[in-house]
Amino acid sequence: MRRGLLVCLAALLTGASTPTAWPPEWSTPAQPFHVVGPIYYVGTQGIAVYLVKTRRGLILLDAGLEESAPQVKRNIAALGFRLRDVKLIIATHAHFDHAAALAALKHDTGAAFASSPADRSAYDTGTPPSDTNYGVIRFAPVKVDRVLEDGKSVTLGGTSLTPLITPGHTPGCTSWTMRVTEFGRKLDVLFPCSMSVAGNKLVGNKGYPGIVSDFRRTFARMRALRADVVLPAHPELADVLGRAKRRDAGEKAAFVSPDFLPRFVDEADTAFRTELTKQEGS
Repeated sequence: MRRGLLVCLAALLTGASTPTAWPPEWSTPAQPFHVVGPIYYVGTQGIAVYLVKTRRGLILLDAGLEESAPQVKRNIAALGFRLRDVKLIIATHAHFDHAAALAALKHDTGAAFASSPADRSAYDTGTPPSDTNYGVIRFAPVKVDRVLEDGKSVTLGGTSLTPLITPGHTPGCTSWTMRVTEFGRKLDVLFPCSMSVAGNKLVGNKGYPGIVSDFRRTFARMRALRADVVLPAHPELADVLGRAKRRDAGEKAAFVSPDFLPRFVDEADTAFRTELTKQEGS
């Protein structure tokens, strides 16, 4: 959970409203690749952006840093897709490292953008509401065209993704599930929203007073899920790029790991409880 726990060293040190530095891999280019089924990776080495192919166009999940928009567009083109075929943009949560390029990509593709109800204001204003130990890191506002309903799938060209509201990291943190076919069998895929505390104040958070109970509900909900493939917004958490290399080296089912999700949730829950105890004692 290392990279998800810290947002930006410069912002922590200076209190800047926009960051001046972040882990270099967040903006380091990565070659795009096929994951499983209709899912492709078009993000950077440290921030995941996923592309889903359908019969009637493309769905883009998350966007990355503002400066990464050109890289995402190049990766989409490198896979042989047209930018104008991106018809729908969805997201996991309204933090700058995943949402700052949304406005540019929405403009350049002409796609509609769908948001969870609780994160809509953050996208509309470019300002997350939660009190954090690093201040406020803003991003370019993006117009929300559609508000999601928890558990109600969005469908394009016969391909459906289901939003699961899993708050805590942000009030409207949204995980996504879909079923794909690979190796001649069905696989359940989960794009989990971040579950790390990541500098959020858990005690006395005036911007997000229900944060602790939301985290707890999310851990319970995530434990009830089953996933064959887990694709997080910070790819190193599930070794997404490493799995791609192993698959290319001959390990055909490198992305399939049904035992990963329970360990992933337990690790996040333990880190949350440790941080809560620390904040309660300070």
